Amino acid sequence: MLAIFEYNAGNQTSVKRALDHLGIPNEITNDPDKLDKADGIIFPGVGAAGQAMDELQSGGLDEILKSLIWQEKPLLGICVGCQILLDYSEENDTKALGVIHGECRLFNPSWIDYKGTPIRVPHMGWNTLELKQECVLLSGIEPEANFYFVHSYFPAPCDEHVIATTRYGRDFCSIHGREGLWAVQFHPEKSGRPGLKLLQNFHTYCQEARNAE
Repeated sequence: MLAIFEYNAGNQTSVKRALDHLGIPNEITNDPDKLDKADGIIFPGVGAAGQAMDELQSGGLDEILKSLIWQEKPLLGICVGCQILLDYSEENDTKALGVIHGECRLFNPSWIDYKGTPIRVPHMGWNTLELKQECVLLSGIEPEANFYFVHSYFPAPCDEHVIATTRYGRDFCSIHGREGLWAVQFHPEKSGRPGLKLLQNFHTYCQEARNAE
């Protein structure tokens, strides 16, 4: 079973619909016992970094989440859930969870796109990935696959944690993490077949990790 982390600042319902479509058992929860028993955790998020951290800290959910990560429970962060795994976000001047070193930065509207015109902020729509290191999440996904983005801020982790980048005015990190702890800036649950395949790959990894214990 995959646990979809509930903290009143996520797009849990759309993630659940995607997992239901794939036939993957799942539950939206923040119950520590259920989180501990889950094969893996999906940590989604929409809205602002400051609000998301306030929701996590108000109920001590930040410490629960970090404890599960330190115990090497597989986790996939999505969008704001990707951003606040870092140390800091420029959005709302937010001290974040600090489980991956780096920060989250605002897109600069003076950056120029491939047509030579200034980019629009937020970055909204379909875009591709450029793989920087192998990742099981992308197994079986075509290199030219498009994923759906909606964001004004982008993750800037330390280089060793950059898994894939995307071009919008300039290259930014669109997947970061390490084995068993991944974060994607795009929305796989809204990215059609490639996004569903990524979620399926995460579930397969979680099952294999559990069976290896």
